Amino acid sequence: MTVYGFHASHEQVHPRELLDAVVLAEQAGFAAGMCSDHFSPWSARQGQSGFAWSWLGAALQATGLPFGVVNAPGQRYHPAVIAQAIATLSAMFPDRFWVALGTGEASNEHITGDRWPRKELRNARLRECVDVIRALLAGEEVSHDGLVTVDRARLWTRPDEPPPLIGAAVSVETARWCAEWADGLITVNAPADHLRRMIDAYREAGGRGRLALQVHLCWAADDDTARHVAHEQWRSNVFAPPVCWDLELPEHFDGAARFVTPDDVARVVNVSADLGRHAEWLRSYAELGFDEIYLHHVGAHQEAFLTVFGEAVLPRLMGVASWS
Repeated sequence: MTVYGFHASHEQVHPRELLDAVVLAEQAGFAAGMCSDHFSPWSARQGQSGFAWSWLGAALQATGLPFGVVNAPGQRYHPAVIAQAIATLSAMFPDRFWVALGTGEASNEHITGDRWPRKELRNARLRECVDVIRALLAGEEVSHDGLVTVDRARLWTRPDEPPPLIGAAVSVETARWCAEWADGLITVNAPADHLRRMIDAYREAGGRGRLALQVHLCWAADDDTARHVAHEQWRSNVFAPPVCWDLELPEHFDGAARFVTPDDVARVVNVSADLGRHAEWLRSYAELGFDEIYLHHVGAHQEAFLTVFGEAVLPRLMGVASWS
């Protein structure tokens, strides 16, 4: 059975309001939650960026939902610190927390003042971080000298069972690489053929665990409003790699987005006032084989979306089984 969850967008919503939203999401029938860990928004128009790890403790306490977070260890975060954060949340809320690990974006990592590495070096650095985090969660004392350095680190508070470490990918090549080390795969909505190739690459390379999808969508009472909201909030997020990896400041994204049209945004965001159409889009993702689908309404206000989708969309999707 496919699980439908709520993506909590720290870059668009104040953390207090976002906590209220996730409580409402549970009441509306969403069965899980997730967020991404960013230092800054993608655009000055989005205007927020709360600290995901502080918020996750509150969200796990305020609801009974399982939660995940997308994180990039290695530059802004030392992997031992991330391992400690993972261990603490997992010990406090057993079987309710997972983390997806990726190579990150310069928009978050440039704040350290360190050089932003080439993609192949970021991959190698992440791979070292994964090994460090796994060893620490297993109770080992870890010393490591490489692209990251660790000196006699040990976690004194650990969960009985370590949580899944999920691979975050947007390309077929990265999905295949994640199969070497990940306990599952998460990606974002894209054309069906591309998503199918990603799933096949991950599974054929021996990838295990569940498949998760974050779906960017925009709903409003009419199509014109939905298109306006999506364009106003999300036009800085339409750029494919390497642009989205390498730009550093919200002003850079806003400058790059000055010629982006509502039609451009609609190529990466499911935009419609038609709830039936949203249900069909979500059903098609489940039929591709995704076990968990996280809905991200790209508007800054979440209450109407959560209420309406809980009443009119989620009931249409219950009983849709994934193929994994």
